[in-house]
Amino acid sequence: MTRRTFTFAYAAFLTPVAALLRAQGYKSFVFHGKVQNIDAGAKSMTVDGATVPGWKDAMTMNYMVDNSDVLKTIEVGDVIEATVYDGDMTLYEVHVIAKKNR
Repeated sequence: MTRRTFTFAYAAFLTPVAALLRAQGYKSFVFHGKVQNIDAGAKSMTVDGATVPGWKDAMTMNYMVDNSDVLKTIEVGDVIEATVYDGDMTLYEVHVIAKKNR
């Protein structure tokens, strides 16, 4: 599957919460960070996040994810990209942009 096909297919199944936040006019931001820990039971991961101007300074913290299935594809050390929204600390549409160094 090409990246374009995957992106289109994934966009067709956006989480209801993300769609609701967009519809209500919440500003979205692109988030980047390196995964430090994964807690599949809690549907969360600890990420060393880069600064997201207008949303949050760089810091390491625990984030919930909108789709716990993504935690099956991510490993500690991977660099991820996600969508975040004003007033919400959940990572949406999470995907790996660089696998950890082996």
